[in-house]
Amino acid sequence: MERERFGVRSFQGPRTLGGILQAIFSDTGYCDRDIATHIHGYLPFLDPTRAHVYFNDFNSYTVGDWTITTTEAGGGDATEALVAGDGGLLLVTCDAADNDNDFFQLPVAGFTYVAGKPMGFATCFKVSDATQSDFVFGLQALDTAPLDVDDGIFFQKDDGDALLDFHVEKNGTPSNATGIATVANNTFLSVEWVYDGETKIWYAVNGVVLGSVALTNVPDDVDLTVSFGLQNGEAVAKTMTVDYLLAWKLR
Repeated sequence: MERERFGVRSFQGPRTLGGILQAIFSDTGYCDRDIATHIHGYLPFLDPTRAHVYFNDFNSYTVGDWTITTTEAGGGDATEALVAGDGGLLLVTCDAADNDNDFFQLPVAGFTYVAGKPMGFATCFKVSDATQSDFVFGLQALDTAPLDVDDGIFFQKDDGDALLDFHVEKNGTPSNATGIATVANNTFLSVEWVYDGETKIWYAVNGVVLGSVALTNVPDDVDLTVSFGLQNGEAVAKTMTVDYLLAWKLR
């Protein structure tokens, strides 16, 4: 039996309000470039040059890939190691004194906010103690104190509560969305934020969009890097397990 044929070679795909092309998927392939104006429109797959992407699924871990800032005033030592588990997992364990910590940053700041260029960040993690701990995940300026950074777009939880906050901060002046979710002990949580390339930065927890922050204090004058870490909220060693990290920006 002869199959019916679809004769349209290309058509106008969807755009955002700002005119940014959105990818088209079909049973014959997919493309995110305009075939009439861009040579990469002929690729039968998504154009890998369209975005700068960092992704780490922690199937491997190399300590030299990170700038690690550690406080070890307790009786043991902080450790970072891969552990068994579905998806690839990095286990971070702080030393045993109050405010002992272990913070990680990629050593070169490779992400810069640019108006009109969508960008985003996502991670999945869990902590042993949702109340007596501080932690941070996101894009930040290079800084040895990520819990007190002046520039970045990041999630943070402070000691003494289990409430997750979202921060967009420039030169020490923040725009905050506080208490956006409740963290539970030893329970994986996925968090994401996306700059839409237009007027807002949206934040989500476990795949559900919860709100947005305006661009009033977006850090547009400094390069940012992937940043995360954990700090004890009491004199007991706390742990963090990280499943993956993703950061991306449209070129």
